[in-house]
Amino acid sequence: MLLPKFDFHEPKTLNEACQILAEYGQKARIIAGGTDLMVNMKKKILSPEQLVSISRISELKKLDTAGGNIRIGACFTVAELNASGEIQKHLSALGEGAKNLGTPLIRNLATIGGNLGTARPAADLPPALMAYGAQVVLKSLSGERTLSLDNFFLGPGFTAVKPDEILTEIRVPALPPGSGAGYINIGVRKGQDCNLVNVASFITLDSNGIIQNARIVMGCVGPVPLRALSAEKILIGQKPESALFLRAGAAASSDSTPIDDFRGSAVYKRDMAGVLTRRTLDIAFHEATHRQ
Repeated sequence: MLLPKFDFHEPKTLNEACQILAEYGQKARIIAGGTDLMVNMKKKILSPEQLVSISRISELKKLDTAGGNIRIGACFTVAELNASGEIQKHLSALGEGAKNLGTPLIRNLATIGGNLGTARPAADLPPALMAYGAQVVLKSLSGERTLSLDNFFLGPGFTAVKPDEILTEIRVPALPPGSGAGYINIGVRKGQDCNLVNVASFITLDSNGIIQNARIVMGCVGPVPLRALSAEKILIGQKPESALFLRAGAAASSDSTPIDDFRGSAVYKRDMAGVLTRRTLDIAFHEATHRQ
């Protein structure tokens, strides 16, 4: 399939990229790795008149862990996330999501900003980032704003990014002692297949081993990544144990809203959301006990 015609821009600075977006508005699309955009353009799902490549803007490729806060440039690739010792040390669940995303070729091209910006309900990186309480930085000529990932996704393929804005950075706040997270995804088969269900869980234990904070995020079981709020409520203030995680898994299953499709039934996905919640909580608890 041939691509539709378009003009290609390759700005060297973020300000130049913002100027191009301000000029063309909804006629323009940002491209970084292009692993989703190129496919959608070939299928004629999208036909932007202007493509603005941000892959050569150096400030969008950084990883900064100074002061415990973690700042990841939007053009940091999934392969770089997977290979980063800092990500594995501080954000292991995100590293696990990166390791499970697509094939080596896809991981070498795909970026963290693109994986968020395409807003695919089955994407690997959003659940872990949401579980960690991440925010995104959106920049335009008129200024900069920071938005929680909880409010970023509006629906399949839709985000809160305005036509003249660029997602420039992902920020994860410093994790308190006693924190841990886990991520698991399942699909019909390994490799390029789309996820069937994926879940990330995060907990923080106080000095007495009681769960002080909990965040559980489920993918593929709703139009956007879903917080399992009922499950989180069950966990907070309790001492971690298998029976508690079993109850939380059942609550997460009830919080999910999957649909039937060719990959699996809604009933199966709902059940697996509960199973993966229990398993990721086990992983999170194990990591949290080693970080107290």
